[in-house]
Amino acid sequence: MGKIILTGDRPTGRLHLGHYVGSLRRRVELQNSGLFEKIFIMIADAQALTDNADNPDKVRKNIIEVALDYLSVGIDPTKSTIFIQSQVAELCELAFYYMNLVTVSRLQRNPTVKTEIQMRNFETSIPVGFFTYPISQASDITAFRATTVPVGEDQLPMIEQTREIVRRFNSIYGGDLVEPEVLLPTNAACLRLPGTDGKAKMSKSLGNCIYLSDTSEEVRQRVMSMYTDPDHLRVQDPGKVEGNTVFTYLDAFCKPEHFEAYLPEYPNLDELKSHYKRGGLGDVKVKKFLIAILEEELAPIRARRKEWEQDIPGVYRLLKEGSDRAREVAAQTLADVRRAMRINYFEDAELIAEQARKFRGE
Repeated sequence: MGKIILTGDRPTGRLHLGHYVGSLRRRVELQNSGLFEKIFIMIADAQALTDNADNPDKVRKNIIEVALDYLSVGIDPTKSTIFIQSQVAELCELAFYYMNLVTVSRLQRNPTVKTEIQMRNFETSIPVGFFTYPISQASDITAFRATTVPVGEDQLPMIEQTREIVRRFNSIYGGDLVEPEVLLPTNAACLRLPGTDGKAKMSKSLGNCIYLSDTSEEVRQRVMSMYTDPDHLRVQDPGKVEGNTVFTYLDAFCKPEHFEAYLPEYPNLDELKSHYKRGGLGDVKVKKFLIAILEEELAPIRARRKEWEQDIPGVYRLLKEGSDRAREVAAQTLADVRRAMRINYFEDAELIAEQARKFRGE
């Protein structure tokens, strides 16, 4: 069996630069690398409902937003299967069986779950669906026999829990579920792109995002208001690049050719940083450089999105076709799981014959 990728996003809003540098850009590279037999990209609406159960319209309306973002960055539906999680019912059944292989105390020890619970103020009232989403994630990964799961470092505990479930299932039932490997971002700046306000994480709820679908003017405004070094008050003042959001973004997006095109007086990013640190370089100049780089990156994405927006019924058809293909694959895995667990009663001719002989007294 060749290598298989499963990845995806929760449809709780439009996707932003944090998603782009953290996963989307890499997905396109992996998709076009020829190294993977299959790539499944999931719009995780069922998972999004675990903490948005009282606001299903939020999830419903963002399905198309996420799909458009996928297509606009270069996800090719002829190379990658884009599907909607809730439309693959087999995932729920798999998760139900896996729940018997995980204890409550093990879920409580999961660092990612702990952090997410605190972020959402769920400490005193945790929805069961949210609490068990590591099990649901294991179902998603194993259903497609994914060998590779691209994630950030904060998701490592989740993948380890999947690996534990796989090992336990195979040990008890003699199954052949695949134990997935993790694929981390290669660019350190892409591990977690900060928000424009300098906060640790770009977040829709904090309003510190640059969205992939933002207009040129919106991008310009967000960059010009971006957090830098609060002590760099005058151009001549020495500045810090560590913790300076503008330079973090340059680390993530800047290429050598950008200097020749937009800032020819500097040979590379190291020289730009050195000038800023010793003083004599203003924030506005650096921000304008970043704006030019982001515009070069986002303009073709924006253009492709506009094209897809002209055929929304066609986008839904792609999602339907992808979901149908995904369900076929998941159904085969579920059949294998049922067989291993010996709950495939109606397909087990040997069981039926054995019971028939028993009650005939043979």
